[in-house]
Amino acid sequence: VQLVESGGGLVQPGGSLRLSCAASGFSFSSYTMNWYRQAPGKERTWVAGIRRTGNITNYADSVKGRFTISRDNAKSTVYLEMNSLKPEDTAVYYCSVRKGSDDYWGQGTQVTVSS
Repeated sequence: VQLVESGGGLVQPGGSLRLSCAASGFSFSSYTMNWYRQAPGKERTWVAGIRRTGNITNYADSVKGRFTISRDNAKSTVYLEMNSLKPEDTAVYYCSVRKGSDDYWGQGTQVTVSS
């Protein structure tokens, strides 16, 4: 299993970013995919999840209405569109998949929201 995130960067408050996570080494379309984030000095927390076919999505209350998770099974890629970004969204963002009892993570991509 390999997960590679990209798309992070520095953005001003109110701005937008689109994160991508390219997956390989497993049957991508068969698994729910999730995004997590970890702010400095804090625990990693769940942000959003999307079911196999993309028809069901769920969000943490802190991002609901601002973030959108989507997937392209043909490209084995999951996305996180982030709008109306706030300084408290600053974190390293990770995509993740659970296969059986094992959780797999990418290396993360840094998102910094600052003026």
